[in-house]
Parts: sequence; structure tokens; C-alpha cells
Amino acid sequence: MTSHSSVPVIDITGRDIHGENERLRARGPVTQVELPGSVLAWWVTDHALIKRLLTDPRVSRDTYQHWPAWGNGESELARTWSLAMWVADRNMITAYGTDHTRLRKLVARAFTARRTAALRPRIEAIVTGILDRITALPPGQPVDLRAEFAYPVPVQVISELLGIPDEVRDDLLGSVHAIMQTASSEEEAKANEHELYRLLHEVVAIKRERPGDDVTTALLQVVDETDGGGLSERELVDTVMLMFTAGHETTVNLFDQAIFAMLTHPDQLDRVRRGELGWDDVIEETLRWQAPFVNLPLRYAVEEIELGEVTIARGDPIVIAFGAAGRDPLVHGISADQFDAARPGRREHLAFGHGVHHCVGAPLARMEAAIGLPALFDRFPAMVLAEPADQLRPLESFISNGHQRLPVTLR
Repeated sequence: MTSHSSVPVIDITGRDIHGENERLRARGPVTQVELPGSVLAWWVTDHALIKRLLTDPRVSRDTYQHWPAWGNGESELARTWSLAMWVADRNMITAYGTDHTRLRKLVARAFTARRTAALRPRIEAIVTGILDRITALPPGQPVDLRAEFAYPVPVQVISELLGIPDEVRDDLLGSVHAIMQTASSEEEAKANEHELYRLLHEVVAIKRERPGDDVTTALLQVVDETDGGGLSERELVDTVMLMFTAGHETTVNLFDQAIFAMLTHPDQLDRVRRGELGWDDVIEETLRWQAPFVNLPLRYAVEEIELGEVTIARGDPIVIAFGAAGRDPLVHGISADQFDAARPGRREHLAFGHGVHHCVGAPLARMEAAIGLPALFDRFPAMVLAEPADQLRPLESFISNGHQRLPVTLR
């Protein structure tokens, strides 16, 4: 695809994701942008339109069927594009119809209400153990709560749920972190992709040799079932990748941003402590205010879509700006950019998606936050940010929405 001088170029470093979304919103509810590699895409910022498109049968996430430029994964773009990992997977979020039903049914077994509720005692124990470790750190020194709390809690939970072997986990986490850095060069991105898949195949191989009472083992038991209801090897690997990545990265960012919100809004933290607001209010407002995945490429027009003065041609790629939806002034008014846990519309967000692809792990993420946040603030009631809020640097990503570091003084 060829770029045009009047088309905004997306800042893939994520330095000002909300400001960028506001500038794009000013151009209309959907506008054309340029992604790396001179790829032109439609960027959607309007809450109502996003909900429509997420349930519109004319929109698909199947890159292989509906993006001509992808060339079924064999085009030059597919081989070299720095964002290829975000569109090349084959799992339930890229499938539709009977394939989606088949894949989601298999994954949903791990996230039933009963199974999620049964995880509560284990999550409480994980949180307590991590807080004990933080308490034992040398006093008087700033503590990076993203690294020491927001990160290890969901990583431990999802690792145990999936049965990620200890000998692979750290390397796998490093590889996932590399994929999230969307400012990587084409060469770096391709190397990261190869390494991630190498590690995922290693996980599968280990679980075949050492099966356990975990989700990956359960998925392995239905690979290539003769009745067509199982998983292919590629679907298995991509499903493990999806569950591991989405199962911790989004929750890490939820913890990160909720802690930041409370430390920068002490009046609202006081209201929580007085019982005037609940931690669930903080969680939902955080999801609205700072969507964990702020933008997500790509979807595609299965056929021509007319949206007022804009026409999305068949095969055109689409980016859904979930973070922009959460700050849509048509839904949340002139204070949409402000954090307010008492906001009446705090639950009117799309942070976990919408429609058939709504995140099956959303209840688990909410439960982790509902356990971890009050435990953290009860253990360290006087903690404050160790650096000015406006000096904290965002992740180098226009997709994953968190801080590089979240230093606090525990007092």
C-alpha cells in the first residue's frame, strides 16, 4: 500500500497514545492512518461505531482470508512487516462461525465461573507471598511496583493455570515483552517472532512429556481429534500464546494503571478506604480510563462498508482504538479524560472487547485486581510515588498501555 502526505502516521512508540487518539477523533469517528511499512488502515475512535463494527459480519479478524496484501502469509509484507505477529496468529479471536465456536468452547472450559471462583484461594496466597517479598526488601529504597507486584501476580496465576514449565517461563516472558514493543525494527520483530514460536513449541513439547492438571495439557488431549472438534497443532500453539499473553499483559497493565490512579488521586483513595467507593469501581474506571490494550490491529472489511462520508473498501484493514472508546466525550462527557471512580458510566467501556470476541478471561482479571489492590494498599497504606507522575515513561508500544516503571516509596 502507498502512503499519502495527508494521512497521519501513527507514532508506534506510544509516547502520547491518548493525545494521538484525540487528534484522530477530531478527524471523524473513523479516519485513515499510516502504520509501519506504509500500510494504510482505518482507525476507529467512536464508542458506538466500535460496538457496531465488533459485531458486524462484514468485519473479520481473519488475516489469511480477508487481507489481500497478506497474500495468505506469503507476501513480502507478511514476511517482513514489523507488526506481523499481531495479525498472523490462528486462534479463537481470529476465527468466526463454526471455527470460532469450536475454539472458544475449548478455551472457555478454563474460565468457567466455577473454575474462576475456585482460583480465589490460590490468588490470595500468591498475592500474600509477593507482598511478603516486597515487605522484606531493604527499607528506604524506591520499589518498582510494576516489576515487583503488578507483573508477578498475573504471571504466576496464568502460568499455573496453563502449566507453563518453570524452565521456560522467564524466556517466554521476555519474548512476549519484546513483541509488545511495537517500535522494534522489522529485523528485530522477525527475530522476536521466531524466538517466541520456538519457546511456545518447547512448552508444548515439555507438556507432552510431562502432562499435568493444567489447561495446556487439556488442550493437548484434543489436538487433531477425528471428529473435527479438536485443535490443529498451529491452533494449539497460537491458543497457548493468546492465553498466556492476554492472560498476564492486560492484567499487569490493569494493576499498574489502577495503582497509579489511586496514588495520583488520594481523595478518591480516601473514599475507597471510607467505604464510599468500592475497589470494583476503581477497577472499572481504570479499564475505561486506561484500557490495557489501547489499540488493536487488525480487522478487515469482508465487503464494502459505508459509514456516512467514509467508505471502507473490501479488504481494507481496520484498527479498533479501545482506549479512545473509553474516553469518548459522547459517552462520558467533557470529563472523559479524567479519572473518577464515582463516574456513573464507569462500566461503559470496551476494554475487554465486545460481542462474540469478548475476552473469556475478563472475570479472572477482575478477580485478580479485586484481590490484589486492596491487599497492596492495606499492607502499605502510606506509600507514595517516588517520582513525579508526569515523569513516568509509558511502554514503548501503541498497543500495550502501561508504565515502564512504577516506582513508589513504601514508608
